[in-house]
Amino acid sequence: MNANWLLVDTPETVRRAAEHLRKASVLGIDTEYDSFRYFREKLCLIQIYAPETTYVLDATADLDFSFLAKPLKSKSVVKVLHAADNDIRLLKRDYGFEFQNIFDTHRAGMILGFQQLSLNKMIREFLGVELKKNKKMQRSRWDQRPLTAEQLEYAIQDVTLLPALYEKQKAALREKGFEASAKEAFAKIASASWQERAFDRRGYSKIKGYYALAGEQKELLKKLYVWRFERAREANCAVFMFLSDEKLAEIAQNIDNIKDILSPEKYQRYGNDLKLLLQAGGRPV
Repeated sequence: MNANWLLVDTPETVRRAAEHLRKASVLGIDTEYDSFRYFREKLCLIQIYAPETTYVLDATADLDFSFLAKPLKSKSVVKVLHAADNDIRLLKRDYGFEFQNIFDTHRAGMILGFQQLSLNKMIREFLGVELKKNKKMQRSRWDQRPLTAEQLEYAIQDVTLLPALYEKQKAALREKGFEASAKEAFAKIASASWQERAFDRRGYSKIKGYYALAGEQKELLKKLYVWRFERAREANCAVFMFLSDEKLAEIAQNIDNIKDILSPEKYQRYGNDLKLLLQAGGRPV
């Protein structure tokens, strides 16, 4: 792990990070978020590397990170990210930040003709360094505190070498005459904005066993499918974790046994709601 790092989870550490970061001309940036358990991705960490120090900002804490607005928008500060689209979308969604002068090492690798574009591959190719990263960390509980030493090491590795990678890729783009096309691509990425999860209107037909259901059961499953999407969105819970496809199909076939199908907690909270939905007056799709 990089010896110089700071977990920013108090007003005092926010002050220290702000003081250092406002002086930097190149920043390495990454985020950790949970898109597995939540309906809307939950931003959990913001990692920023400035010369010699990595700051790990706790996005789950009630802290003021508005000091980042100026460097993120500044044309004179290079922001280096890898596969920046989601990072930028989430930072815009949660903090309203604007981005200018970004450099995306994933897109740079693509423009340079590389087929394998992971951060590990890019760092190995351009810097000759082998990152030791546990891929299982990608789906670890970034939303839980305290963070483990392994989580912190993973998060810090993601940004520490980004400025050095930027220098190498920038030189390669210049050498091949790709600077203009790269700049255009980076500007487009910087303009990305977060969009609400789209509703797949025919997703119910993809549920296993749908076509074996009777006509009335299919209609019930359609209603249940819409209901689940709306309730999962309200609870900010991943759709499949809120109620599985298997449970939806089971309810559609056994509407009188909802209590036996749902967990006690789910039944207590949503049992009456479901009964009303599945009656003749339930809202149609």
